[in-house]
Amino acid sequence: MQYALLIYAAPDQEDALSDAEREAAYAEYLTLAEDPRSVAAAQLQPVEMTTGVRVAGGRTLITDGPFADTKEALGGICLIEAADLDEAIETASRVPAARYGGMVEIRPVVRR
Repeated sequence: MQYALLIYAAPDQEDALSDAEREAAYAEYLTLAEDPRSVAAAQLQPVEMTTGVRVAGGRTLITDGPFADTKEALGGICLIEAADLDEAIETASRVPAARYGGMVEIRPVVRR
């Protein structure tokens, strides 16, 4: 089954790390992306680069910034193949953001 790992990080999370911790975290992200169970992975541009689009009354409305105003920001995504939720949780627990004040949301992917 496929699961999406939505990786949320605190805005200042990276700044709080030493250079060595930052390099180690990047290495962990690369290891996760290269895991055979990883279907796709991507780091997202900073939240300030977000553009929101809504259509209301036939008009397209565009806003700057994320959809939700939260403490953590969506910083990356990873699509994985896992046997079950327990395996997806094990993979998510290896995401550095989960240890450094962020969180990883796991969502099953709907197969069509």
